[in-house]
Amino acid sequence: MTVKDSLKLRNQTGFPVYLCAKELYNEYNSLLEPYGLTYTQMIVMMYLWEVGDSSLKEASDALLLDPSTLTPILKRLEAKGYVSRERSAGDERSLIIRPTETGMKLREAASAVPGEAKKILGLTEDEEKTLRSLIYKALDNIERNKNNGSD
Repeated sequence: MTVKDSLKLRNQTGFPVYLCAKELYNEYNSLLEPYGLTYTQMIVMMYLWEVGDSSLKEASDALLLDPSTLTPILKRLEAKGYVSRERSAGDERSLIIRPTETGMKLREAASAVPGEAKKILGLTEDEEKTLRSLIYKALDNIERNKNNGSD
């Protein structure tokens, strides 16, 4: 591939990934509007529904969101009554987050959203599984390269 060809958008991997993520994010936001949630708030709730109580650090690590990004999201979710935040009894520096009863009721109400989002992609189960596997592989490689000090 020539230098000129290497700079064409159609030859990039990041560009279609970016476009797909952006469009899927927008579609999710539309699907979540009736629940008063953004996509980022939904993934925080999905994480909490899966694990229950979590420290801010654990949630930050699991969601690959910086604590300074996650904190305002949690404050908004707390204001809606979906999560509670409290200092750990064992370590005052640690913030524990958990879904509230209202937050747990939201799980049932919003349970159809992921299925609706899958329809938007128009992929078969196998295609979706392959896509997800490749994206996670790429994310793992990116994290590994970051941790090795590579650009």
